[in-house]
Amino acid sequence: MLAFVLLAKEDLGQACTNLGQTPSTAFPVCGTTVFHQATVPLCSTNDIFVPGCSNTPAGGGAAYQNRNPYFYKFTCFVSGTLGFLIAPLAANEDYDWQLWDITGHNPDDIFTNNSLVVTGNWAGTYGNTGASATGVTFIQCASDPALNAPTFAKMPTLIAGHEYILMISHFTNGQSGYDLSFGGGTAVITDPTTPHLATAKADCDGVKITVKLNKKVKCNSITANGSEFSLSPAITTVVAATTDSCAFGFDFDEITLTLAAPLPNGTYSVVINNGSDGNTLRDHCDNQVPQGEIATFTYNKPQPVFADSIGKVGCAPDSIRVYFPKKINCSSIATNGSDFSITGPSPVNVNSASGNCVNGVTPYVVVNFASPIYSKGTYTVTLKAGTDGNIVVDECGMETPLQTLTFTAVDTVSADFQYNVNYGCTKDTIFFSHNGANDVITWLWDINNLAITTQSTSAIFPAISSNHVQLFVSNGVCTDSVSKTIDLDNEVKASFTADDVICPEDKLTVTNTSTGTIDSWRWNFGSLGTSFVEDPPPFLFPTLSREIKYPVKLIVSNQSLGCSDSVTKFITVLDFCSTDIPTAFTPNNDGLNDNFGPHNAVKADNYHFRIYNRWGQLIFESTDWKKRWDGKFNGRLQGTGVYVWMLNYTHRDTGQEVLKKGTVTLIR
Repeated sequence: MLAFVLLAKEDLGQACTNLGQTPSTAFPVCGTTVFHQATVPLCSTNDIFVPGCSNTPAGGGAAYQNRNPYFYKFTCFVSGTLGFLIAPLAANEDYDWQLWDITGHNPDDIFTNNSLVVTGNWAGTYGNTGASATGVTFIQCASDPALNAPTFAKMPTLIAGHEYILMISHFTNGQSGYDLSFGGGTAVITDPTTPHLATAKADCDGVKITVKLNKKVKCNSITANGSEFSLSPAITTVVAATTDSCAFGFDFDEITLTLAAPLPNGTYSVVINNGSDGNTLRDHCDNQVPQGEIATFTYNKPQPVFADSIGKVGCAPDSIRVYFPKKINCSSIATNGSDFSITGPSPVNVNSASGNCVNGVTPYVVVNFASPIYSKGTYTVTLKAGTDGNIVVDECGMETPLQTLTFTAVDTVSADFQYNVNYGCTKDTIFFSHNGANDVITWLWDINNLAITTQSTSAIFPAISSNHVQLFVSNGVCTDSVSKTIDLDNEVKASFTADDVICPEDKLTVTNTSTGTIDSWRWNFGSLGTSFVEDPPPFLFPTLSREIKYPVKLIVSNQSLGCSDSVTKFITVLDFCSTDIPTAFTPNNDGLNDNFGPHNAVKADNYHFRIYNRWGQLIFESTDWKKRWDGKFNGRLQGTGVYVWMLNYTHRDTGQEVLKKGTVTLIR
């Protein structure tokens, strides 16, 4: 996989022109349909931005592209998580994918607007890929197949009403295809609406009838001769049917019917029944327009028309669509937008206008603003004569009258939230809240992967923990999200370090290593002394003529919370500190003089002790004065006799280098 990614820019291949291989011609998705792709035409045209990967690519230069892609588009009808599976038809093939939120955008904006990316996976690992509940929370970058990088991303959260586009790509020039299926998540991406006839309208001359549907249906469900349609009263017949988008897409929602003869003025109904292909019209889930359904219209000779509506306004809109009951002649639209002016709670400057022009006409005019609208309120659109000398002209050559209509914009929202911590000894309770400003109506909390949908909530966490909290909010139009990491470290834990063995003339130094929110300390040095400071001064134990162990205890507290903890360590105070070495020992396991070495070499730094037998063979060596010779060599008892020892060390107090040597008698 990695090698192919590195070479991708040098092998772009031909442009992507087949249906489904560009964002604007993406396959429409029915959430219950399995897409079986047995082959994908080879092509590549654009670089792809991959968050976390494009700036620091694997291998130092991976080129992410729409290489040999298919695109799939869908709308979220119920918010929730999206799960899907891409299953290669051959075991040794690797498919990559990326998901974008294109709400309010041209689908091709995925190539230029980096903020539209939702999630993805570009691992070089062979086999299944997709989005699942157990997937990783990041986008896996390009990788070597041998690394077995994760191929599943965590299921993204979709927002109702938003539009998405999914790209599936492969970097090799040969592939066996794949199956794409959706499932496992809670989001609904299957349109629950059944298809129906919505409106019918005759053209200016009464020879053609434009029929609109309430939703998109499949291009392959209509016949070219319009056999699905008839007219009532039947004063003429339908002889042809053409769609508005099947030449460059998979679906349509508008049909132009051609009649055998022009209509006289009057009221008519377009009737739909099964055509010669055995069906009416089918949507992407194969639901049909009911037989016998009608769309009624009245035909009269052309009169000037008024704009009838403003299209759905998104968050912080930088444009609107003005719809008309008849199509508008594109050449009559002033490109500088001077046919339109807008007034409202905040100033809006129009800087251009255009149509979605097909054959020189458009069903709506896009009015573009110099800057987005951020202020909530009702705005008035005025249609007037532009710098071209006219108001827009409809398809019948009639100039639209001077007129006004309104639209409503909403405020943008912020997901920034507040929280308060109720501290405990081992558990803390955190209360989270959002102010609900700017008409927020939905909240989705992700608290350590636990989903909660109320405006405020609370959760219990360990008093020592790091916690990830994310909030998504929406007012039905605008959305926002904020992530915060909340680190807790208030659990009271007593801890200190100290030498466990000291000389009788030395003071004990303790280092307080306690953690948590502490406001009280108590040190007990056996029964000999106490201290109430965080870091007590060195403590001198009494000088005795024998070795003795003293308990040193630290009690720490948070008095306001009523929390405390303690720890005790036993400190051995030697009877004396000396590197004197005995001249004999008896390793007979009687508990007396069983081991041989220097006595209490506490202050011997860089300690090195060696013992040799009478043949000069090294039989014991230690750099720890507490480890002494037990009279064995390689696990075997050594016999009675005289052995030579050598000792090197640096005296801790004086810094003097010391070298000693002598003999010891082993007695059995």
